[in-house]
Amino acid sequence: MPNNASAEKRMRQEQKRRAHNRSVKSRVRSTITKARTAITTDSVAFDASEAAVRAAISELDRAAKKGVIHKNNASRRKSRLMKQLNTTKVSEK
Repeated sequence: MPNNASAEKRMRQEQKRRAHNRSVKSRVRSTITKARTAITTDSVAFDASEAAVRAAISELDRAAKKGVIHKNNASRRKSRLMKQLNTTKVSEK
């Protein structure tokens, strides 16, 4: 437990930040999962899967901008998503 007022305040701030970061990361993970599902599912049209990937990229950029994840981490994930989209859907076009 904190021994002084500044340590107590630091704990309160950390709790708020942790909750915020957790919600942002959760949103990123869910949009990435939706995009991957849209890519791999045959019944989903290319336009729909492209829109899902675009939404995931937007969430990744937003999380990197807020400092929740590192910008290179976001860039790597975006690259992998685009690679999956291009390799699986180009043959189906």
